[in-house]
Parts: sequence; structure tokens; C-alpha cells
Amino acid sequence: MNHLIRKENQWMDPFDMLADLHGNINRLLSSSLRRGSQENISSFAPSLDLREKDDRFVVRADVPGIDKKDIDISVIGNTLMIKGERKSEERQDEKGYYYTERVFGTFHRSVELPVEVDSEKVTASYKDGVLEVTVPKSERAKPKQIKVDIK
Repeated sequence: MNHLIRKENQWMDPFDMLADLHGNINRLLSSSLRRGSQENISSFAPSLDLREKDDRFVVRADVPGIDKKDIDISVIGNTLMIKGERKSEERQDEKGYYYTERVFGTFHRSVELPVEVDSEKVTASYKDGVLEVTVPKSERAKPKQIKVDIK
């Protein structure tokens, strides 16, 4: 399929046009962050991966710059909740910033797991800005192999 458009004796690729549009939008949005802008304080949602294994779920969330004491993990029913806060840095000199893009504030992620879990045995570790939460499946939810005799 040909994606080229003829315009004023020139061939233009629509994907190049989209890339230009994307760049223009980024420049417009970032201009509000230039020189003397307020700190970017809001709520945000960290990226995460959810993996199912035979007997457990493993959730890995990117939470760089957050102290582990500022992270709260809970399980209610079969829903895993991760909350936390990236605290704002104290800046001695507010002048001279060209961009302030990093987000500070609170976050909250909820992950509904597809089967019943054992909330008493949830474990978590934190290393290099990655939080890993292991949520064991309940005994009732684990796959069982039952031998059936054929008559």
C-alpha cells in the first residue's frame, strides 16, 4: 500500500507528518514547563507487569525514587493494592530550571487477580526502583490433577 501524498510537486509520507505533529505538540506542552514553572506535583500511576505462575502471581512495578517506607501494599479479597508517595525534593534555588518533568506526589494502583489468593502469605521486595510483590494463590485456586478411573 502506498502511503505517499503528492503536495506541490513534493512527495510526503503521512507518517513523517504525524511525527512532525507529535514534535510540535511536545514543544507546546513542554513550553509550560520552562523557566520558573511550579513543581510538577500530582498523582501518577507506575507501570507494572503481572505474571501468573502455577501457584502464585508476581507483580513488578517501576517505582524509582520512592523510599520503600513510603510504599503500602495490601490485599482485599483478590485485589492487590499498591499505594505510595514520591516526595518532592527541596530546592534551594528555584531559578535556572529549563524543564521540570519529574512527577511527585501520590500513586495508587489496584490489580484484580483472576482467582482467590492467600493474602496472609504475600511477600514483597524492592531493589533498584523495582517493587516485586508475590501473591500466592489459595489452595482452592491452585490447579489440581485428579486421577479418574475408567470403568
